[in-house]
Amino acid sequence: NPDTCFIERALLDSNLICSLQDVVDAPEILTVIGKIPHLSKFLNSLYNCQYKSFFLAFAGLTEQIKLDRYLHLRFRFYMREVRTVVYSQFLESHKSVTIEAMAKAFGVTVEFIDPELSRFIAVGKLHCKIDKVAGVLETNRPDAKNALYQATIKHGDFLLNRIQELSRVIDL
Repeated sequence: NPDTCFIERALLDSNLICSLQDVVDAPEILTVIGKIPHLSKFLNSLYNCQYKSFFLAFAGLTEQIKLDRYLHLRFRFYMREVRTVVYSQFLESHKSVTIEAMAKAFGVTVEFIDPELSRFIAVGKLHCKIDKVAGVLETNRPDAKNALYQATIKHGDFLLNRIQELSRVIDL
């Protein structure tokens, strides 16, 4: 059914950009969500922060995504982005958490989640750091004011350097 396929793609994509509340409660979604295997559990477990159930439903959806003529082209990208969203959602409520506790919450092993988190942290997708000795993830949430402050400092330093260069040229 073309409508069901369209809604499935919209739901899968909306997890990356929309408020989950808007998606879960939309009447258009509620009419077809039961027709798509694993999708209801996928959305509701993410919405209810049931990460272990989410990963199980997510694994069930992967086969459907691979078979979709549009989504299969970006399968790896989509899988990575969804995991980033879920890990970010989990870390939002924690200042620090052990890697073991996070792995347990997601129903995976520490051996799986540790390199995965490391990759996401290295590319700037997750804002936290790993204390390997203590086995702890410590979040460092960048806020808009801090980013603006850092940008102002950077531009100010650049401006001061240019003024110093110009004053040297004028003194010659």
